[in-house]
Amino acid sequence: MAREKAKFDVLKKIDSERIKRNWTEYTLAKNSGIPQSTISTWYRKQLQPSVASIEKICAAFGISVSQFFEIDEDRGLKGMTKDQYELYKSWAKLNSSQKKALLNLIKSMDSTTDYN
Repeated sequence: MAREKAKFDVLKKIDSERIKRNWTEYTLAKNSGIPQSTISTWYRKQLQPSVASIEKICAAFGISVSQFFEIDEDRGLKGMTKDQYELYKSWAKLNSSQKKALLNLIKSMDSTTDYN
């Protein structure tokens, strides 16, 4: 019995996320810790990355595995408001030091905010 082909194209999704960030395959490899040769082989031979590799790629992109699979192009990430989705898209383009600086800024704002 032949295996049914998955409807979700993992390699296409990785490409989409990578291109959104203006990353090369080399940048993805460097940020995910996966050898560039491995990533190139996936595309050349149309192989599917392992779950562990997808987790590393998602960490590099700054998204969860569920977010990776739940993208809805019309509504953004399921359950997010438009403002949250815009923030997410901007966040995805930041490098790790920029993300850290932004998180520190948000935390400093939160700790000084009076919610009463």
